[in-house]
Amino acid sequence: MEKGNFIDYVKICTRSGDGGAGSMHLHRDKQTTKGGPDGGDGGRGGHIILKGNRNYWTLLHLKYRKHIKAGHGDRGSANHRKGADGEDIILDVPLGTVAKNAETGTVYFEIMEHDETQILTAGGRGGLGNAHFKSPTNQTPRYAQPGEQGEEVWNILELKVLADVGLVGFPNAGKSTLLATLSAAKPKIANYPFTTLTPNLGIVSYRNDRSFIMADIPGIIENAHKGKGLGHRFLRHIERNAVLLFMIPCDSDDIKKEYEILLNECAQYNKELLYKDRLLAITKCDLADEELEQMLSVDLPNIPYVFISSVAQKGLVELKDMIWGVLNEPRPEE
Repeated sequence: MEKGNFIDYVKICTRSGDGGAGSMHLHRDKQTTKGGPDGGDGGRGGHIILKGNRNYWTLLHLKYRKHIKAGHGDRGSANHRKGADGEDIILDVPLGTVAKNAETGTVYFEIMEHDETQILTAGGRGGLGNAHFKSPTNQTPRYAQPGEQGEEVWNILELKVLADVGLVGFPNAGKSTLLATLSAAKPKIANYPFTTLTPNLGIVSYRNDRSFIMADIPGIIENAHKGKGLGHRFLRHIERNAVLLFMIPCDSDDIKKEYEILLNECAQYNKELLYKDRLLAITKCDLADEELEQMLSVDLPNIPYVFISSVAQKGLVELKDMIWGVLNEPRPEE
């Protein structure tokens, strides 16, 4: 995907259609000069609808579509004829898209399934025709309901990446290099922090033509859960990964402390992340010998770990075996 084409956040103004007015009509024909009420109902205003589409990976197609308007409902007419409903506007979005109110932050829903539809902004109801108001004491009501006005709302659409494995680490921990080595993805790689500013997805081949999806999440920094450095923009992508692979370089001053900082940032953002499976990859081990690895192993977090080097192709088979085992281990029945 071209640089800048991965858009995971858009703010749009949606205007649903007004409902059509009900008809105030009294039946008349050659034989009837004073007939009863036969005014039809007005049509519903058009909805703004979000529809899940597994073929979309970004919100780029909505980036420049700031104002979206649905059609208005038509008026009712004589002989109980209902007005036509306003035209709905259907917006295709990637799976994992969250819709929320831009002013209050209230989350409306999340699109998780292909072809799933949710109404983002509902159209106004059509007004009732005068036929609905006929009663024993009012045989010829000469009034009808107006249509209900549509809504104009500013909404935020956020995309959370859906992947089997999410790479979690500080900037320049080797995440992009690992993804590029294990898959056909081509993330930007450089020897300085914050090279990756948007998530990258890659399909990792495994034994016997099996595969899993890996996501390179932009690097996290301490206090990211408070929004420091685009923290919230990065952390939300971690929520939609089945397994979290923490990546820390072997030359780190304190591997266990870095892991605890990363885990704390995840927990402060969303405590449910603590219930995800966690693995640890000690990266950049191309120059590390067995003695150094044994020394480092003494004070590592109590989770499955492996020493790897993407450059030297070291430990990558063991890493994939470990990931596959966790992804496919039997789950206890709920």
